[in-house]
Amino acid sequence: MVEVTGSTPVEPTREEGDASDFRRIYFTLDDGLHDFWDRSNSDFFLSNQMATIKLTYPDGSVKEFEGGVSGNDVAKSISSGLAREALAIEVDGEVWDLSRKIDHDAGVKILKWQDAGGKYAYWHSSAHLMAEAVECLFPGTKFGIGPPVDHGFYYDIDMGDHTLSPDDLLKIEERMVEFAKRDVSYVREEKSWDEAVAYFKKKGDPYKLELLDGLKGETITLYHQGNFTDLCYGPHIPSTGRIKSIKLLSVAGAYWRGNEKNKMLQRIYGITFPTKEELDEYLFRVEEAKRRDHRKLGKELDLFVFHDISPGAPFWLPKGMIIFRELEKFLRSELDKRDYQEINTPILVKKDLWQQSGHWDHYRENMFCVENDETIYSLKPMNCPESTYVYRHRLRSYKDLPLRFSEIGRLHRNELSGALGGMFRVRQITMDDAHIFCRPDQILSEIDRLIELVTHFYSIFGLKPSYNLSTRPDNAMGDPTLWEQAEASLKKALEKNHIKYTLKLKDGAFYGPKIDIQIEDAIGRQWQVATIQLDFVMLPERFQLEYIAEDGSRQRPVAIHRAIFGSFERFIGIITEHFAGNFPTWLAPVQAVVLPITDAHQEYGAHVHGILKSAGLRVELDDRSEKINYKIREWEVKKVPYMLVVGEKEKNNQTVSVRQHTKGDIGVMAMSEFVDKICREISEKLITS
Repeated sequence: MVEVTGSTPVEPTREEGDASDFRRIYFTLDDGLHDFWDRSNSDFFLSNQMATIKLTYPDGSVKEFEGGVSGNDVAKSISSGLAREALAIEVDGEVWDLSRKIDHDAGVKILKWQDAGGKYAYWHSSAHLMAEAVECLFPGTKFGIGPPVDHGFYYDIDMGDHTLSPDDLLKIEERMVEFAKRDVSYVREEKSWDEAVAYFKKKGDPYKLELLDGLKGETITLYHQGNFTDLCYGPHIPSTGRIKSIKLLSVAGAYWRGNEKNKMLQRIYGITFPTKEELDEYLFRVEEAKRRDHRKLGKELDLFVFHDISPGAPFWLPKGMIIFRELEKFLRSELDKRDYQEINTPILVKKDLWQQSGHWDHYRENMFCVENDETIYSLKPMNCPESTYVYRHRLRSYKDLPLRFSEIGRLHRNELSGALGGMFRVRQITMDDAHIFCRPDQILSEIDRLIELVTHFYSIFGLKPSYNLSTRPDNAMGDPTLWEQAEASLKKALEKNHIKYTLKLKDGAFYGPKIDIQIEDAIGRQWQVATIQLDFVMLPERFQLEYIAEDGSRQRPVAIHRAIFGSFERFIGIITEHFAGNFPTWLAPVQAVVLPITDAHQEYGAHVHGILKSAGLRVELDDRSEKINYKIREWEVKKVPYMLVVGEKEKNNQTVSVRQHTKGDIGVMAMSEFVDKICREISEKLITS
């Protein structure tokens, strides 16, 4: 029996883990609160002794609670149904375990599976469950990191000489199912740095000890579930029983901490869901993604190829360059309407520029450098610093602002060879960049314009954007007060436009907070594309930019960095997969092909081809002596939007028989009717399939 002042004596209701390790015993007190006694000292830490706090819900309503209230208690106070579905709680934008005590006024949101933060906690917990299964089946395994990712989770592990096989993955998966059914809690424990080091030394875990080297002086958190303990910041879901449907997907090699000088570990990828139906749907999308793989389609459709002679840089083929140029044309026409001025800056620049901008300290390892005449140069990894030289080439007045400088710039970034992946991760990048220099009072209107531009651009491709607000990172440059101003401006702009957004703490660029924009493709995948970065620090301060204000004083402008496509390479990879190679007619490398039925119809076929050419269409004439059905099948594979079949009837009536890709025969049309149809489709950039 244990006696607590102000409460009746109680018996422990449960004890979790090895008491010699983390010594947590839980009690149910007569007031219904759950608290713990740590045997390492003789005191109870009673959460109900704290002051009243105010919690603000997403709808703006405020409710008072006793300090030390848990996310579980908050969920129960709203509804029992919400409490059953709750996976985690968002506290001032940060995802917490439901069991953590809240001791201050905060904005809160209960997170369910449908929420990004709920999935994050769910997949993080799944990674720990997988690690427990691995440790059980393969004693002696050492563990690196095991984070959640956009879809699922992974864990990097060191198994010595053992290489995981498909059979091993099945065994791990089966053990995960078994462990999930025990429905044990994920328990958070705080330790001092010295205690944590002692614990992992005892376990003989070099990877955790290396991670701890970077955390000296901090309070360390461990998480326990079942027989597994991990160094972990969290968050986690309440218990393993929430994890229902499990699939381990693959094993890959991964250098420890992403450094190719370190040991190669094995990385197990997995995915989990609350229902089997969701897992089945996800696996279907995975197979569909393989069918849509842009590397495969790029080769089949003669768009681009990669060669070892230049790793991470595509060789654009003629048909691929048509898509590239059409996107450039579209981009330039839209920017011209919005008063942008296009510039172009050098690719090779002295390192002095990057030292002044801060990139030399923050981005050096990703830069390609060359030395000439004892001077170090770098291929530019971004356009930002050089735009300041365009700004500074003459004195600017407040009347000149805003200045919107766009640049389609060729960049080079030294990505790790193991991270390269088709168009999605390349070393040579074509960025649709822009830098807007404006007065502080123009920030909101400029961001409004950018949000309109983003919305319009993606609507053309049938893509709906979603927004994230990324705040000050740990390695941020500049005055924190300027960061606060910048973050407040971006938040105000999003809210003014009634845009829902996700807060991504500490995920901003080193020189400023940003709005990151994601799009969802045809099979439900999220892609990070556009970005809007607000910069009070790097360009204005480090390059001492000025304008003459209305009162004659010299003032600093604000810089807004923005990209819409992100990069041409990555965006073309994304839309190739989004459309599965069935590009809208305005983008298609070949928009129509004329197919004479026999040699006798070749003359009329050439006539039709000439009319379409004169109308400005990209058209081909297939006058091979092959059967018409063979030619139709072949051009279907090439995904050409329209096939015009011409035979005796069409020749006599001056018509064409029109077949549309994926839809088949759509009827006979007069030439003028078809030309009007396809030209309208192109000019309005319609998506017809």
